[in-house]
Amino acid sequence: MVNQVAMVAQQLQFSELVQGYWRLAEWGMTAQQRLAFLEQHLELGITTVDHADIYGGYQCEALFGEALALKPSLRQQLQIVTKCDINLYNPKYPHRNINHYDTSKSHIIDSVNNSLANLRVDNIDLLLIHRPDVLMDADEVAVAFTELKQQGKVNHFGVSNFAPAQFDLLQSRLEQPLVTNQVEINPLNFEVAHDGTLDQLQMKRIHPMAWSCLAGGDIFSGNSEQHVRVRTTLTEIASEIGADSIDQVIYAWIRRLPSNPIAIMGSGNIERVRSAVTALDFTLSREQFYRVWVASKGHGVP
Repeated sequence: MVNQVAMVAQQLQFSELVQGYWRLAEWGMTAQQRLAFLEQHLELGITTVDHADIYGGYQCEALFGEALALKPSLRQQLQIVTKCDINLYNPKYPHRNINHYDTSKSHIIDSVNNSLANLRVDNIDLLLIHRPDVLMDADEVAVAFTELKQQGKVNHFGVSNFAPAQFDLLQSRLEQPLVTNQVEINPLNFEVAHDGTLDQLQMKRIHPMAWSCLAGGDIFSGNSEQHVRVRTTLTEIASEIGADSIDQVIYAWIRRLPSNPIAIMGSGNIERVRSAVTALDFTLSREQFYRVWVASKGHGVP
């Protein structure tokens, strides 16, 4: 399986950073401004974009698709990632009385068809199961994936927020390897580095995708003892390595992990994106990495 994953990795290349569009509905951009932003981050080498059907209350994919439709040729430069299986409460739908998960074949296929229509594309490069579903029938998911692959609607598949056992369960039913697990990694929350998730991905030579790298902004504004310790340490390291801001240190810290996570950015400010690209030039020492670890944990290593 490791060799098979390596072969798939050669076919599917992500950019070193991923532009996340989960807050697109909050950016207040016109379609033309959205297109300009897309073109700008493509010029910076960020060709992978991250979506989910639910983002922005089911609006963000359509907003992105509206911009892409202004210049459809850009599709050839993109790797489009999207997700499914979360059903958000909506009074318009009687079966959605509460937020819940749905990995049934019918829901996966319906979600992909909706995403294709909203994004205004013919296929999706990578589809992820967004959250582990206690009711997931791995055989049923495999049937849905096979059908979508055969129809040319989805090229590759992965998961998000899966534990190692959940990842292995789904993989056991698939002929095609899962190509990523999208998980939360930031200096305030990096449990996946200790619970076996990143170890499993390193073993399989699969790059994780890291979401919430900046902890939703809490690293910059939080007032807890942990926030202050981490922010102080990141500021010290920024000075040591010549970084302009602590977010550059954060991206370098995440990329220091040996599973080689691909960081997802969420900013609609192109200057913040340019700053993140600069982080690719920084490498933290082992001691600098563990200083952030200690600052986050509040104690030294065992």
